[in-house]
Amino acid sequence: MINFILQVVLFQALFLAVYDFFLQKETFFKWNRFYLLLTPVLAFVIPFLKFESLQKSVPIQYVEQLPTVFLNPQAVILQTVKIESSMNYFEIGFYVGIVLFLILFLIKLFKIIQLIVTNEVVKSENFKLVLLNKKKSAFSFFNYIFIKRDFVKQKVFSIIQHEMVHCKQLHTLDLLFFEFLKIAMWFNPLIYVYQNRITLLHEYISDAEVVKKTDKHNYFNTILSQTFNVENISFINQFFKHSLIKKRIAMITKNKSQKIKQLKYLLMIPLIGGMLVLSSFEDKKESNIQALPIIDEVISSNEIIENVKVEESSKVLKKNDTLIETLDVPFSEIENVPVFPGCTGTEEELKKCLQEGITNHVNKNFNTNLTKELKLEPGVQRIYVMFKIDKDGNISDIKSRASHKALEDEAIRVVSLLPKMTPGKHKSNFVNVKYALPIAFKVDGKIAKDEIPKYTKKRIDSLISENVDVDLPFAVIENVPVFPGCEGSEEELKACIQENITNHVAKNFNSGLAKTLGLKPGIKRVFVIFKINKEGNITDVQARAPHENLEEEAVRVVSSLPKMIPGKYGGQAVGVKYSLPIAFKVD
Repeated sequence: MINFILQVVLFQALFLAVYDFFLQKETFFKWNRFYLLLTPVLAFVIPFLKFESLQKSVPIQYVEQLPTVFLNPQAVILQTVKIESSMNYFEIGFYVGIVLFLILFLIKLFKIIQLIVTNEVVKSENFKLVLLNKKKSAFSFFNYIFIKRDFVKQKVFSIIQHEMVHCKQLHTLDLLFFEFLKIAMWFNPLIYVYQNRITLLHEYISDAEVVKKTDKHNYFNTILSQTFNVENISFINQFFKHSLIKKRIAMITKNKSQKIKQLKYLLMIPLIGGMLVLSSFEDKKESNIQALPIIDEVISSNEIIENVKVEESSKVLKKNDTLIETLDVPFSEIENVPVFPGCTGTEEELKKCLQEGITNHVNKNFNTNLTKELKLEPGVQRIYVMFKIDKDGNISDIKSRASHKALEDEAIRVVSLLPKMTPGKHKSNFVNVKYALPIAFKVDGKIAKDEIPKYTKKRIDSLISENVDVDLPFAVIENVPVFPGCEGSEEELKACIQENITNHVAKNFNSGLAKTLGLKPGIKRVFVIFKINKEGNITDVQARAPHENLEEEAVRVVSSLPKMIPGKYGGQAVGVKYSLPIAFKVD
């Protein structure tokens, strides 16, 4: 929404710039009126016009988005998730502004109606003359001409003729059009500029019509000799306004513009073309809201293992990632993805293996002690790394962004240690592929009450031998929980439970619910924590989301997971905790 508003304001500014620099001094009044009425509407329409041919006219650099590497995932998920407030103060302010400007409009409208009701109205064939007793004014509103009674007695008919042009050409409709735009976009200063421009243009039009039948000098004297009260109403046509007098006289004395200058209006063609190109390069929005479940394993903090080593299995596997590449063709069209050493299988299996290989490599080699040495503020810290697997399979062009240069250097060091790979192929040619790798970790400090148990192997064995109920991190258990119907090796069982939980959530989550909650457009996430206890049942389901209804829906769906074969440690059934982020897009 914000992006749309920014585009509208930008396009209106460009249209106004063309008008001010090239058109407003010309005497093509009808063309200028059409321009001023059409262009603010075009500014609203163009952002919706997106042409794929324009998108493809400029080469785009695609980047493969790898799953986020969480160096201590559960700490990140449990401790530092910030819940989006269901109360949107910007949206409230927007609607409050609309209400206030609507009230101001109605007050001004009531003021005009009051003048009609409390003063004498003389009806004519084409207009109604409202004779004012107190106010020395002259203005029009639709077919009502408001004028001081004394001016009629003095037979100052040029003023009435001027206002009659406003009535016949329905200039009030133009002003009301901008008045309603001001109500809807009260924060946009360009609407006020537009209204000012068309108000002046209305005066040019009326003056031009009057001087066809009246001597110019007499008309000048009428404008300059009278002193009128100016009504503070933006949607009426006022005969006298100090700020416009000089411009009106200058335009009356100006020679008619040569017809060849009408070619200036052709400037709209490249201007609109540029706007269409700009709007066409926006990200495409999905037409509906789709649940995109993401499975990630809950593991203990890196303090589980002595010497603060990061577990190899501390990774986040994203089943439904949308992946793109860096060259002239999208990643989805590449025939052969880059291959991490030791990976085999189908293209999908190779892609997944590459992600796991990079994730494991970062977890093994990243110096987590560095975060303590830098004395960073407590909370989640993120490092964004960009790198390329070139057509020779080497890692190159590594760049990183973080809150501290030492973190950037460490990320570059770790990624540069990635092994040489088999490069990606397209149409039998080796190609370069760029990747984005987010790395997230938690800096200790004051944290929430959900403290992660600090189990050592000795402590776990002691608890098991004492037959104490214990919930173990996924990285520690010897046998993972088994989803009904799954079989194979431990790795296959792990992949199977992830896939089945993902499918279960995608199938049962009421994605249409988000439409009814009035959420702000964008990606929304629900974070769910649950346990597969030692009986294989789903328990302790908790959820955090931008809205309470989403939390309840997530709890309902996860609670409906079937009973499973529990995880085991030392031959004993144990509880295993999981985290399940669910992401969906709100249009």
